[in-house]
Amino acid sequence: MDVLILFGCIVILVLLIAWAKVNTFLAFLIVSVGAALLLGMPVASIPQTINKGLGDTLGSLAIIIVLGAMLGKLVASSGAAQKIATVLKKTFGAKYITWAMSLTGFIVGIPLFYNVGFVLLIPIIFSVAYNYKLPLVYVGLPMLASLSVMHGFLPPHPSPMALVTQFNADLVKTFIYGLIVAIPAIIIAGPIFAKVLINMESGPTVTLQANELPDNELPGITNSVISALLPVLIILGTTLITKIFSDNIAVVNLARFIGDPTIAMILTICIATFTLGIRSGKKLIDIMVIFVDAAKDIAMILLIIGSAGILKQVFVETGVSNSLAVILKGLTLPPLLLAWLITAVLRLCLGSATIAGLTAAGIVYPLVGPHGADPNLMVLAVGSGSLFCSHVNDSSFWLFKEYLGLSIKQTFLSWSLMETLVSVIGLIGILIMNQVLFR
Repeated sequence: MDVLILFGCIVILVLLIAWAKVNTFLAFLIVSVGAALLLGMPVASIPQTINKGLGDTLGSLAIIIVLGAMLGKLVASSGAAQKIATVLKKTFGAKYITWAMSLTGFIVGIPLFYNVGFVLLIPIIFSVAYNYKLPLVYVGLPMLASLSVMHGFLPPHPSPMALVTQFNADLVKTFIYGLIVAIPAIIIAGPIFAKVLINMESGPTVTLQANELPDNELPGITNSVISALLPVLIILGTTLITKIFSDNIAVVNLARFIGDPTIAMILTICIATFTLGIRSGKKLIDIMVIFVDAAKDIAMILLIIGSAGILKQVFVETGVSNSLAVILKGLTLPPLLLAWLITAVLRLCLGSATIAGLTAAGIVYPLVGPHGADPNLMVLAVGSGSLFCSHVNDSSFWLFKEYLGLSIKQTFLSWSLMETLVSVIGLIGILIMNQVLFR
């Protein structure tokens, strides 16, 4: 019964938003409260669950998203995004631009969490799209496919790292296997799939594209790239430092502090305010206006992301995900396929790739061992399952929809389908690798 309620709530949520045109934030609140009541949650606990779901989701994202939006607005208004787009245009040409975007997302996605990478790279997507006069979805999806694959498949991202520990997998082997599986998934779900979407138009409400500036007023390409990707460089640099100086506790602690995404973003904003603002002749008060405008642009996006966390929290605390997992565990399937299926269903129900992966890990752990699945491939099977069919209960779905100005239908046909392709292609690659390595 609980499982039917869960699926019913998701259907009602889609209908409220897509058919009844209810504000997305309100729709999430209504469905979350209704789900809590139907699933038997004590009435007194519901407000606390709402606060926890909203707070936990925004607590880890709000600062990064707001600072990322500020950086994105500054990168756009200073002409840095225009400079990067111009160089990409000259280097790759329109014919290969989606491959360039995939490569950028692949590199940036290794050290950065998905949401951090998204808000940092979105102004480049806007600038490239406007410079080439191409649809935002066609330009942006390959880059975001790369980011998503990196987030779900490879350490040092949260879910893969936790899975490596839980399954006693080898970190280096998991990373290498993950790269082998990730590359075809990125190519097919990125540049190749993007060709299908080349005619998909959108109407973004977030204005990350500034007026075109003459070439002599643009910052240099080095300044533009370093300023735009400084958080990536900071996090990557501090990660290397912790490995090199692993015996020096003081250095490691300092590196981890500076490499925290929030601290890295704060440092980047301070540095970029000078490199892209003050040094270019802008007054500090004018730069602050840019930052205020950026925060206004994403206010509703933040609320929508937070409200998606409320529904996820209701499903977690009522135990409905565990009920679903018990049903699936009774299926007689090969271990890697069963692990993928359990994780994929949990992803459909819970939204969060990380939570789906970690929840599935506890269920499928007995399938790993000398007479079971290879632990490194099990990490990847769970990781690929955790990316399956992102939809309305996933904050990334709303980031993509709201930033690119798409309808619910368009987001399903682009973002959700891309995530499904990534997940299924990943599974196929894992099963093939299992046959080659352990037949």
